[in-house]
Amino acid sequence: MTKKIVIEPVTRVEGHGKVTVYLNDRGHVDKAHLHITQVRGFEKFCEGRMFNEMPVITPRICGICPVSHHLAAAKACDAILGVKLTPTAEMLRRLLHLAQYVQSHALHFFYLASPDLLFGMESDPATRNIIGVIGAHPELATKGVRLRAFGQKIIEMLGEKRVHPNAAIPGGMNKALSPENRALITGQIDEIIADSLLAVNLVKDFAAKNMPLMESFSRFDSNYFGLVDDKGNVEYYDGMLRLKDQNGIVLEDKVSPANYLSLIEEKVEDWSYLKFPYYKKLSYPAGMYRVGPLGRLNTADGCSTPLADKEFKVFHQLGKNGVVTGSLFFHLARMIEMLNAAEGIKELVENDLICGKDIWTNSGITNEEGIGVIEAPRGTLIHHYQVDKSGAIRKVNLIVATGHNNLAMNRTVYDIAREYIKDGKVTEGILNRIEVGIRCYDPCFSCSTHALGHMPMEMTICEADGKVRQVLRK
Repeated sequence: MTKKIVIEPVTRVEGHGKVTVYLNDRGHVDKAHLHITQVRGFEKFCEGRMFNEMPVITPRICGICPVSHHLAAAKACDAILGVKLTPTAEMLRRLLHLAQYVQSHALHFFYLASPDLLFGMESDPATRNIIGVIGAHPELATKGVRLRAFGQKIIEMLGEKRVHPNAAIPGGMNKALSPENRALITGQIDEIIADSLLAVNLVKDFAAKNMPLMESFSRFDSNYFGLVDDKGNVEYYDGMLRLKDQNGIVLEDKVSPANYLSLIEEKVEDWSYLKFPYYKKLSYPAGMYRVGPLGRLNTADGCSTPLADKEFKVFHQLGKNGVVTGSLFFHLARMIEMLNAAEGIKELVENDLICGKDIWTNSGITNEEGIGVIEAPRGTLIHHYQVDKSGAIRKVNLIVATGHNNLAMNRTVYDIAREYIKDGKVTEGILNRIEVGIRCYDPCFSCSTHALGHMPMEMTICEADGKVRQVLRK
């Protein structure tokens, strides 16, 4: 006989998901799954829409990741038009993108992840939350709010709204950055860089005091995937695909994002609406890889800004052959990236071209296919559109960061459950540890369930008093 433990919903993440842990007759973990339970269907209902609508439609996939989908869609549309952006247009897109990094990474760490580090994974859940952080560490909470507000303000400057901005259009941008807004950014950026560095040091201090935990918590070998620039540095907006193994050996390098299908295949399991991408040359599940902050820092050779690159080098000393494998190190990598993004914003606004007016390139449809790939805060994001001669969408394929990490997240859930659940004894703290493992990846479940998938659907029909009348399955 087996016993089933269900965590539903998974908390302090975006979207809806649950965890199921199955125990054998001795009370030890037999298997464990992370289930993505919501269905969105964006790939299907975008069919028939005009391709130039996609930068406006796809951000509605998620209120946390709208800029990422907005820019990936715009890049795919650029490819359909066969255009090269003007220097100012590309700079403005990069500014928008880096602002998203600052606000998204600040949101995840300070609001969602930091309570587990500041108070302990098994502390009182009544205070293990953002309200508890505000009460116990008001200055730290204030810095987190300020970092997020700064990123959101830049998004609003360029796209008129902090959520679902309307800034990037096929061929460029629809609005220039005013000198007044440039001055506002310039006046705050040094303080934002300082706050980002403080966040890096906060996680480094926690890691130094808890190194056995950092090194052992959901530590497993995997491959790592992401974009790098021509110098091998972490690249967020544009670049070439690279994949490394657990020993730091480069398996794939300088692969054009347009050729992503030469690297990736997807598998469907019947217990999740989210597909399972994997590196096809190693097959499934050996082809598991990780993306996002840990994936990018393990894939790249450095960061493009001085303070972040210094922290990058220190970070790589924590791992064997320069590869850091413990899942809790996602948090340190995330803060290093926030610092990198803040420094990148400063470099952009110090360039006079940032306020240029040449922000759009006109073109007719030249290709019936367009692929846009960027590094969203949570990892590599792929938009792939096929259109007819009129520009109407025939097919859409989206592979999002949470999808790339699906195999790894399930491995994390299983490893933590197996380590802490013994003899059938389960506590709230143990269950939270499983959620902590998931939160390392900062998953966005709404983004991940863009496709219908093949998980069996079940509908329960209840009477007014709650009594089950009928259960329908498909």
